[in-house]
Amino acid sequence: MSPVEISRRDFGETAEGEAVDLFTLARPDGFAVDVATWGGTVTSLRVPDRQGRLGDVVLGFDALDGYLGAHPYFGATIGRFGNRIAGGRFTLEGREYALACNDGANHLHGGARGFDRHIWSAETRRDAAGGSVVLRRMSPDGEEGYPGNLDCTVVYTLTEAGALRIDYEACADRPTLANLTHHSYFNLGGETAWDVLGHVLRIDADAYLPVDEGLIPTGEQRSVLGTAFDFRRPISIGSRIGARDEQLLRGKGYDHNFILNGGDADAPSLRLAARVFEPMSGRAMEVFTTEPGLQLYAGGALDGSCVGKGGRAYGPHAGLCLETQGFPDAPNHPDFPSARLDPGETRRSTTIYRFTTEP
Repeated sequence: MSPVEISRRDFGETAEGEAVDLFTLARPDGFAVDVATWGGTVTSLRVPDRQGRLGDVVLGFDALDGYLGAHPYFGATIGRFGNRIAGGRFTLEGREYALACNDGANHLHGGARGFDRHIWSAETRRDAAGGSVVLRRMSPDGEEGYPGNLDCTVVYTLTEAGALRIDYEACADRPTLANLTHHSYFNLGGETAWDVLGHVLRIDADAYLPVDEGLIPTGEQRSVLGTAFDFRRPISIGSRIGARDEQLLRGKGYDHNFILNGGDADAPSLRLAARVFEPMSGRAMEVFTTEPGLQLYAGGALDGSCVGKGGRAYGPHAGLCLETQGFPDAPNHPDFPSARLDPGETRRSTTIYRFTTEP
């Protein structure tokens, strides 16, 4: 049996009086993750640095109230559809569906009340691999405009190998869309590090998706060669984020989907997609996934209006997101990997964030 310990405590209540639980998965060395049933949210991830000192490497809040209010999806489980859908519209089986538009004229991260703003049922389990929190939710037919009842399971596992593993599973009773992802903002420098511009990043992608003014993919799959989007060799995030590039201006820096190498929609395999290293702490994080895309968001829209842990106002680039996913606006681009889910099918994916240190 794994030495990972599991505990639960009350995290508070919603405005409607619904109880929210907070589960902690912890290794003997102090490496630990907290997961709330509100939004399937990772509220804390405590990881040792090269000296063995623990630091919280995700942005968020000290109490439930922060997560109940407006915030940019800190640590949340995102669904039914991660990222954007143009105009909040798509066609399925010859019928056009209109979704909630909560990002200007577009639909973002499941709508006005996506999976991040619901309470998930939870149970725990331990086995030789580690300790897990198993979250479940049924999204009813018509929620935020999506067709069909969608049953979802998300399993957070803290492994003995120093990783946070996330397994997703979804099935539906009608043709619908499913594209779940995780939205932690990472800062490997810990609570006292102000931005991620010095983080050194590598992404295994030869191409990315350019976007229009509304951050919707244009449909082009553009080579990263000779651009500020070439992370095939490790380079600091801040080194080219200020380049005179129309795409960087539209995204307030990086807010783009990278087309991961080695992806196969018919036979998805778990592979190394990205690696990020923070020189001051020595912490490194590897991202493994079965998904075809990785959204790099470097927190350019953070403006200090969100006051998080320890009373800190999160300014531009305070954290970065590495969101493993299907492609944005996939239902409106037939040549993108399909986000369609039919009855009798089960959509499964896995993402692993593995932590190590360097001298």
